[in-house]
Amino acid sequence: MQEVAAKLITRHREITSPRTFELLGLDWDLLPGVYAPHLSQSSALYAEWLPYPLHGSFCEVGSGTGYISVLAALRGCASVTALDLSAAAVENTRLNAVRHGVDEVVHTAQGDLFEPLTSEDRFDLIYWNSNFVEGEPADALERAFFDPGYAAHAAYFRDAAAHLEPGGRLLLGFTDLGDENRVRALAAEYGWRAVPLRAAKCAAEKGHIEYRLLEFQQR
Repeated sequence: MQEVAAKLITRHREITSPRTFELLGLDWDLLPGVYAPHLSQSSALYAEWLPYPLHGSFCEVGSGTGYISVLAALRGCASVTALDLSAAAVENTRLNAVRHGVDEVVHTAQGDLFEPLTSEDRFDLIYWNSNFVEGEPADALERAFFDPGYAAHAAYFRDAAAHLEPGGRLLLGFTDLGDENRVRALAAEYGWRAVPLRAAKCAAEKGHIEYRLLEFQQR
């Protein structure tokens, strides 16, 4: 797991100037220091798997380049909120919202998980493609991969219910490289149970990686 993350981080550090990449038939802006979706097979999978709430409200935690938030707007969400701890990621999301003409629908904010939100902010669907590797990040880029002690996951489950509309849905992108049993246990501590929605095995350098979309429902 650590080896896979280390190689992916190395590829990210090679991106030292703004550029564009292609994903799902669209062009996207990418800033240095921001997670690059085109370097992972999971990106297109999650984009196609997500049940975007038509005419509803969508919140993405850890928006990165913002491609998911932009797609949510393009696929019919009336209001999209994109959150990220990284200032570069927030700017990257804004750039892609402008690029695709949805900047009046996609609202960005910088902060840790739900920190930028108020008690009035509630959504029909909240989604996070989480930092599934348990380890210590050295900088903002590595925060996209590492979650020490799964503390961020615990906070996600602790605070999400306060920002869901009645009947709202809480989703998490994960992989078999992470400790799903521990994540499920953390979720249970805050009254959630995991329901697998989609999964796919993709070829990797050594064997395969299984990407999973999980929904968490309150008990």
